[in-house]
Amino acid sequence: MENNKLKRELSTNQITMIAMGCAIGTGLFLGSGLAISLAGPSVLISYAVGAFIVLLLMGCLAEITVAYPTSGSFGTIAEKYISPLAGFLVRYSYWIANVLAIGVEVSAIAVYMKYWFPDVPGIVWIFIFAALLIYVNATSVNTFGNFEYIFSMIKVSAIVIFILLGANVVIGAEPASSIGVENYVNAGGFMPFGFWGLWIAIFISLFSFLGTEMIAVTAGEAKDPDVAVPRALKATVFRLATFYVLTIGLMLMIVPWQEAGVDVSPFVKVMEILNIPGASGIMNFIILTAALSAMNSQLYASTRMVFSLSEQKQAPAFFRKVSRKGVPVRALLISTLGIFLAAGIKVILPDTSYAFMMGISMFGAIFTWFMVFISHLVFRRNWEKAGGRQLPVKMYGYPYLTILGAILLLALTITTWFTESFKIVLQFGIPWLIFLCVTYMLMMKVKRT
Repeated sequence: MENNKLKRELSTNQITMIAMGCAIGTGLFLGSGLAISLAGPSVLISYAVGAFIVLLLMGCLAEITVAYPTSGSFGTIAEKYISPLAGFLVRYSYWIANVLAIGVEVSAIAVYMKYWFPDVPGIVWIFIFAALLIYVNATSVNTFGNFEYIFSMIKVSAIVIFILLGANVVIGAEPASSIGVENYVNAGGFMPFGFWGLWIAIFISLFSFLGTEMIAVTAGEAKDPDVAVPRALKATVFRLATFYVLTIGLMLMIVPWQEAGVDVSPFVKVMEILNIPGASGIMNFIILTAALSAMNSQLYASTRMVFSLSEQKQAPAFFRKVSRKGVPVRALLISTLGIFLAAGIKVILPDTSYAFMMGISMFGAIFTWFMVFISHLVFRRNWEKAGGRQLPVKMYGYPYLTILGAILLLALTITTWFTESFKIVLQFGIPWLIFLCVTYMLMMKVKRT
């Protein structure tokens, strides 16, 4: 028997690990190499600024999500406090961002498997691992939560071990070796590409943090949103900021920044340089797990957003049907489109598919984050005016920090137009928003007739 209700089965720990799983993916393990190649050692500042923007975002999102703990949290707020069109744009943009991000992760999986099987076409691995994760997501949400918890624990444990190992190597390095803080200023100085390189790397760092907003999506299936959501948000932001800055900081001391790239993970390169038997293979396996975990979480997020769209009658009612185990399987299947797109792009652009998929997936995510800031500005004012209940969590520095977050995101997005590598962000994003606006107007016209 089917119904249309999601089940509240996710604990605080599971929600935290789902968000961590989504955020600690190829953005850290592979994308960090791209950021380092653009900014040099100053990438540390880039990631710190990116973490600050996410901290502001999480403050706004925590307040919104506790007030409206639904599977379409930020879309619901945009619709209620800005306009129905805004809610429509946010939901579909977030959905396409996650669908395309699934493609980014699966493209990275093909890169990782090449480490062991250099002669096997990447498209083979794309379909094998896609089938596995579709199966996991088609089971109950509790099974998904447990699976993601294990995946995330592997990643977090690996990062902690990497930090301890890297710190030990740096502390014990001989003065004559090429390992140490001097790598921060060698070969062009701390900012070899100036402020511009640092600024563009902030944009890449935001891709690394993409997924922290997953906590708002899981709120519709949280056991106790008032407690679980604020705790999960605080834990996620603190852990992510610590992991990213420490790992990249150590990496730059061990591996010269000029060797960074997206052909092989910088983490694997570190292990190869340290010459620890079998360590590079183990690290590659852990990084593969990270990509699978992030892909798993993004498939979950995109599925729930389609479900939310269907609930709001902005997508066919067909997608609102939920299985006996509480999983919107039909919404899940439509959300696998990114996998097939990634497979096609991998064939067409075998060497640049990762950067291309990252570029087109970023617009929807950044637009959604921008709209969270705008929605929060209106939400807080109206919530207090209407005499809403005292919420257990509030955004500090309102409205100034909320406005600052929106300005930083807007400025970063505009500058992608002047960067050849990321021009695709707006080349895809602007037509996408126009397409959605036209679609919405046609839908409204049909409803009126």
